[in-house]
Amino acid sequence: MDAAREAWPGTEAVPTGARGPSGAFAPDVTGRPVWRLLVRGIGVYMPGWAEPSGAFSVAVPHGRSEFGAPPQDGFGGTPWDVPETAMPPGFGPPAFVAGESGFGLHLPERRKGLEPDREIYVRGQENPSFGIVIAGPASAVGSRVVDADGLVRFARKLTFEELFEPGDASSVPYAVRAARAVQNVVLLDRGSGIGLCAEADQRTGTARCPVFVRLGGPAERTVRAYALAPQAVSSHS
Repeated sequence: MDAAREAWPGTEAVPTGARGPSGAFAPDVTGRPVWRLLVRGIGVYMPGWAEPSGAFSVAVPHGRSEFGAPPQDGFGGTPWDVPETAMPPGFGPPAFVAGESGFGLHLPERRKGLEPDREIYVRGQENPSFGIVIAGPASAVGSRVVDADGLVRFARKLTFEELFEPGDASSVPYAVRAARAVQNVVLLDRGSGIGLCAEADQRTGTARCPVFVRLGGPAERTVRAYALAPQAVSSHS
């Protein structure tokens, strides 16, 4: 299959007035292209799992820049900095929130050389943007702390590798352009029961992760999504 020619999952009707489980309207989350990519990825890699109808809100406590931040030494030398009673239902390690970059993951290990499954989607004709769904262990990113910048870099690496044809020099420019044009990334780690969604702003070069996901096991087949509360969301779109 030529993954680069897969239609972007944004032509379907966007749900209006989508509510999170708390009852708060969340169209700023469920109406985003990265959310539609998440729903598409669940359908492709997790058939039978129910797509989330909305998102739990995660707010950074007043006066803080991080919520549930990982230990500063990066090796688990200090306890998690937020008690579980302060977190939304089901939210907690390995997820954390770090300022404007949004959600991140603090993993027990990092591993390089892993080859997760991936599906690439294209949106637009004249100036196409690319989205990619990555299905596999989050540790494949190669860092114990997976944030927006790291996930986008990894996604662009996979996109280039997927579209580059060894022995065909003409494929290089297209693969490079496609990698640079990756704007939406969905990572689904079914083994660990977690997922992360990232957006990259082509104009400013900034990346953020607006959605974290909890994946239920085969017995329940549920997906819980968590989004930054309105006061923690930047003007980036």
